[in-house]
Amino acid sequence: MSGLAKTLALPRSNIQAEISNDPAGFAPKRPHEVSRPGVARIVQEARRLRRGAGPDAGLTLAQQAALAYPDRVGLRRPGEAARFLLSGGKGAVMDAGDPLAGARLIVVTDTDGNPREARIRQATEIAEAELRAVHGDAIGWHALCVWSRREGRVRARRQERFGRLGLDDRTWPDAPPEDMAAAMLEGVRQLGLAPSAAAARFLARVALARAAGTAVFDPAPQALLDEADDWLLPHLAGITTTAQWKGFDLLEPLRARLDWDAMQALDRLAPAHVTTPLGRKLPIDYAGDEPEIAVRLQEMFGTTRHPQVAGRPLRVVLLSPAGRPVQVTMDLPNFWTSSYADVRKDMRGRYPRHPWPEDPTTAEPTTRAKRRG
Repeated sequence: MSGLAKTLALPRSNIQAEISNDPAGFAPKRPHEVSRPGVARIVQEARRLRRGAGPDAGLTLAQQAALAYPDRVGLRRPGEAARFLLSGGKGAVMDAGDPLAGARLIVVTDTDGNPREARIRQATEIAEAELRAVHGDAIGWHALCVWSRREGRVRARRQERFGRLGLDDRTWPDAPPEDMAAAMLEGVRQLGLAPSAAAARFLARVALARAAGTAVFDPAPQALLDEADDWLLPHLAGITTTAQWKGFDLLEPLRARLDWDAMQALDRLAPAHVTTPLGRKLPIDYAGDEPEIAVRLQEMFGTTRHPQVAGRPLRVVLLSPAGRPVQVTMDLPNFWTSSYADVRKDMRGRYPRHPWPEDPTTAEPTTRAKRRG
């Protein structure tokens, strides 16, 4: 049936008489589906209200409908279209020209039965006070913290609800930190992990150690997200926005996943740094096929053994004084006795103020240029 919804307008006295005098016969006489438990509630509630308020007290038509159809109380959704969310969780729509199209609260007594968004055929407007009078026990406050993808932040709200309807909605400034963190974790699952360079190096070390048989956690991104309740959630206090998450360093939470013994094993098998002859610690990059460091060529003078990690040679990128790669080697002693001579010839012409000894194995390591004069 299309067109305007019919406003429920049976005389109140007739409905009250029919329900009160013949509850069992009321439903079969109606052209629309009637909840039998609802009819019983109408009778019971009408009697209660009459006892409490005197012989003239009675239920309004809207209240009777709300008792008969507690899951069909509708709250108008925001926007121009006359769309309503029903207390049972379903959606319903009304023609824009319907007299009830602008009503905030209605009770729907008949629809076309569409399971996705039913078209309203018959309804009546109900005031919030009327709804509270008959369903006050079912109206209560609910606190919630949720991740808003659209706003990119955690929203902490307190809502007064009847079924799925939010009758009132307020900010919740003192939401528990654990609830905020749990909502932020849902945001993390949507945003994904964004490890810093240091955290990425740590994860690569863990991956290498795990591949070698060390008992460490699975560093794969999906595995990290699957177990985030255990290792990440305790560290999310105070993180509530996308921007804050992007600035959060995962390194410490990840390191905390390893106990002392596991960390010692990791440092032996896949150390974070290598020390140069000058005593400088250089971070090892584990992202490629082979662990790698980049170092000034002259800083490696005097080195006669190639640096290794867990018995495997490091990939060493030798840099010019300007920091540009000039050679890549996994056998430094062989480099000194082979291609170094050609590199030395080229570098002496480009960087004459820097030392380029004929025998680099006996020279002092340095990062300095020669003094003028």
